[in-house]
Amino acid sequence: MEKDTLSITNDSPTSVELGQYAIDVQKNDLTVSEETDDEKFTAAENVDNISISGSKFQGDKLGDFVKHDEMSYGNRVIESKFEEGKLNDDIQQVGLGDKLDEGINSDCKPDEGKTQTTGEILGHKEEQKPNEMEVPGEEANRTVTSLQSTDAGPETEGSMWPEKAMVFRDFVKNKGAVAVTSFLRILSGRRDGVEQFPVDEEKEASDSAKDREAAEVSQKPEDRSAWNPLSYIMTSRNSDTENRAEHGVETIEELREPVVMKGRIILYTRLGCQNCKEVRLFLYNKRLRYVEINIDVYPSRKLELEKFTGSSAVPKLFFNEVVIGGLSELMGLDESGKLEEKIDYLITEPPAYEAPLPPLSGEDDVSTSGSFDELALIVRKMKESIVVKDRFYKMRRFGSCFLGSDAVDFLSEDQYLERVDAIEFGRKLASKLFFRHVLDENLFEDGNHLYWFLDDDPTVSSQCHNIPRGIIEAKPKPITEIASRLRFLFYAISEAYTSEDGKHIDYRTIHGSEEFHRYLRIIQELQRVEFQDIPREEKLSFFINLYNMMVIHAILVLGHPDGALERKKFFGDFKYVIGGCSYSLSAIQNGILRGNQRPPYGLMKPFSGNDKRCKVSLPYTEPLVHFALVNGTRSGPALQCYSPGNVDKELMDAARNFLRGGGLVVNVNAKVAYVSKILKWFSMDFGKNEVEVLKHASNYLEPANSEALLELLAQGQLKVQYQPYDWGLNL
Repeated sequence: MEKDTLSITNDSPTSVELGQYAIDVQKNDLTVSEETDDEKFTAAENVDNISISGSKFQGDKLGDFVKHDEMSYGNRVIESKFEEGKLNDDIQQVGLGDKLDEGINSDCKPDEGKTQTTGEILGHKEEQKPNEMEVPGEEANRTVTSLQSTDAGPETEGSMWPEKAMVFRDFVKNKGAVAVTSFLRILSGRRDGVEQFPVDEEKEASDSAKDREAAEVSQKPEDRSAWNPLSYIMTSRNSDTENRAEHGVETIEELREPVVMKGRIILYTRLGCQNCKEVRLFLYNKRLRYVEINIDVYPSRKLELEKFTGSSAVPKLFFNEVVIGGLSELMGLDESGKLEEKIDYLITEPPAYEAPLPPLSGEDDVSTSGSFDELALIVRKMKESIVVKDRFYKMRRFGSCFLGSDAVDFLSEDQYLERVDAIEFGRKLASKLFFRHVLDENLFEDGNHLYWFLDDDPTVSSQCHNIPRGIIEAKPKPITEIASRLRFLFYAISEAYTSEDGKHIDYRTIHGSEEFHRYLRIIQELQRVEFQDIPREEKLSFFINLYNMMVIHAILVLGHPDGALERKKFFGDFKYVIGGCSYSLSAIQNGILRGNQRPPYGLMKPFSGNDKRCKVSLPYTEPLVHFALVNGTRSGPALQCYSPGNVDKELMDAARNFLRGGGLVVNVNAKVAYVSKILKWFSMDFGKNEVEVLKHASNYLEPANSEALLELLAQGQLKVQYQPYDWGLNL
């Protein structure tokens, strides 16, 4: 084997000739190729170019195993595998760390054939010993990337590795840890991160490299088995906190963690109680986690409260079994300093048997009650009797479907009906949304037509999240009754688990609350609900409230979306089955509330002409819904509950709050209007052009700002700038 020759000049990168063969370091991978003598092995990443060349490598196997410590991201293991190139040699991975240590600690000396020592090459008068090599910012157990022939004998290896180790040592001394880290990353073929999702103009202004890194780590396939969206929410919050801290933004509130205690705090409240809001805020500021029992949501607990305190007045606070009292008593304890003693008691003592209990699953929940649907029993029996399998129809394959003739045979035998009557009975079942034609060609017919049971529909079974246990067997309730219970529950959730201004949502606490689990039970009743003769106001308020709760549900299931492609999946693939049809967030917003208008940058309308959901759509676009729909982002509007009796007034109030709260800012002196991108994305709902959009928005500004805006528009001197949209989670 030819001996190594190392040469470094001050004005050129370090070069090492590899004879006939060289290793080409590209951005993403390593390739082995034949090169001429003047071709070089180069690697650079915004630092000095580095080229290393050595003697020709001989042997059957070659490899390297790279480990290095990136200064800002902790230890990472980076593996690089060589593909078979023009060398028809097998390539394997070799642990370099042990080899390097062995070479450094051995007593062998450099080859006598060397014309220059490494100290002379680098221009040093005095050499450090190899075991004195230090790399600032890296751990002691770091290993260095290098190339080695596996055919070299022990003597050759002993003389070879100290030389290379000293080269890296002195290079680090001169160039610094940043340069060598960049070099090692490129040498290993490692990319800075996994491929990022394409970023369009909607990308949040607060997005940073650390945000993307956190998202990439959380989405690794090997971690999918332990996937927890709540952990992802926490990771997102931590990343946002770091980013805000870097920019000098106040982050004290985001870093607050609740006091760890063995005891339990129970807070009795009711809807619309101002003192209850004050107590919630006080407990939050004290970092005390509590369980809320709303006596409007849990009416049976009103009797319990009277038993404990002799009154049903709220708020009432319990530390374990000890009655603290209401707001005034709580403030009195805090001013006297006795509250700390009570908190210490909570920290050390678990709740006694006499202490009030948190709400139980299904407590006071009417969604678990209802009359049994006899038709559902027949359908369940039919599903167990007929053959449900994958079949072909009109040159297409449909999964988990059944033949119309099989259904008619079953109904004829089970219900003792003639075949014609069995077909009519099958149509009755189909009209109740138990099953449908795979292509919606008919309601129900005998013969070779194919049908899906509702829970076997591929879209429903894979993407709808309100049908976890199949078709419910209770009779469908009127949509107005379900909407009323959802509205009542949403009101309670928004009061208990959001900030007073509605801009911040406590997703983690919502996830563990009994109110949210009751919500999950209620939305199952939407599977076969009927939308017939529903007033506009009822439909409008129902779908706005459902959309906002659906976003919370999606975040708790999928995690907060990061990037354009994840947002597309979030708004398009998370669905509920409502009235036998599947509805995504995008379908509700653009198909229902906007009167079946194509989404921004979309090419098609959500619903085709023969889509059943067209009958549910509003007759015309409601532009103010954009100030009511909360997407779980910081730049979105505040969360609030909407009622059918006052929905139009509430929408106008929401528009005023959003636009006056920063959604439209007019700088009269600079003659510039800073406008939320919501008005740009959905400009067609507000006017035909930018001027009409701004005139429409001016109706909801303060009078002085509205006049100034209209005057600038009339003069034609207004410049419009759209604000960056912050897609960060509204924690």
